[in-house]
Amino acid sequence: MEYVNLGSTGLKVSRICLGCMSYGSSKWRDWVLDYDASKPFFKRALDLGINFFDTADMYSDGESEVVTGRALKELNVSRETVVVATKVHNPMGKDPNQRGLSRKHIMHAIDTSLQRLGLDYVDLYQIHRFDRKTPIEETMEALTDVVKAGKALYIGASSMYAYQFAKMLQVSDTNGYSRFVTMQNHYNLVYREEEREMNPLCREEGIGLIPWSPLARGFLAGNRTKESWGATTRAKSDDFAHNMYYEDSDFEVVKRVTEVATKRGVPNAQVAIAWLLQQPGVTAPIIGATKKQHLEDAVAALSVKLTEEELKSLAEPYKPHPVLGNLS
Repeated sequence: MEYVNLGSTGLKVSRICLGCMSYGSSKWRDWVLDYDASKPFFKRALDLGINFFDTADMYSDGESEVVTGRALKELNVSRETVVVATKVHNPMGKDPNQRGLSRKHIMHAIDTSLQRLGLDYVDLYQIHRFDRKTPIEETMEALTDVVKAGKALYIGASSMYAYQFAKMLQVSDTNGYSRFVTMQNHYNLVYREEEREMNPLCREEGIGLIPWSPLARGFLAGNRTKESWGATTRAKSDDFAHNMYYEDSDFEVVKRVTEVATKRGVPNAQVAIAWLLQQPGVTAPIIGATKKQHLEDAVAALSVKLTEEELKSLAEPYKPHPVLGNLS
């Protein structure tokens, strides 16, 4: 395993982050693993050297945080050796104050997240999306108070427009508030719109990129067609992925991934993740794993060093997309 600084902080994280949306309650999504099926993935991740775990309050309506905290505790992991991240923004109830980035919701959400995780603090507390209905100053002051209270060590953000992120950074710098250290954005071989503005902004500001959906929700694995969404439970029921990735040019990108993977004798997933790891500014892709091979391929991708010719071939078929995955 390789370890790098999280953005411009001194915190060391593994170059692969285990995304925990797949762990929680099958009542939330039929492809989500319940606790007993989830625990082995945490153990294997730790055995492989992964120390970075990402969840969110809204995953399985909070159960993902419960499973994450319980697994790490039962595996006797020293708190100092793991980096735990969670998120706030999405609805956690029907009341209008149970969502967004108001001071009220942030202060309540961090406490309930810590309670579910069974932790005194999280290493990284992220805003899941931008909140147009709350003043930026209110959000940043509240997040700063969370850090000052010792409930989070660092703060991060997730998918939004670059101008929104720039405004939030400016408010932090002007008022002396805590500054975002990471951007968890939608970035993979078939969705590269973040290369236009967000990624350069983050590199300029010393903010680490921890992309979500590095395999485009499994699309880059090469087992999808326009007629067949895929063989897995998630692929069959994932309207979100089908609405994002099934353009002709997307399939051409997958074809190139398959060509490189075949020549190297490795699975598509290793090539797709290796490409992302070689992009400037990327700290750690967030990998979802519901099969043992998912973790093995992610870690093996660290050893796959693509040539300039391969990188060019993989990037060549890409066609611009509308903004995808940004709900703000």
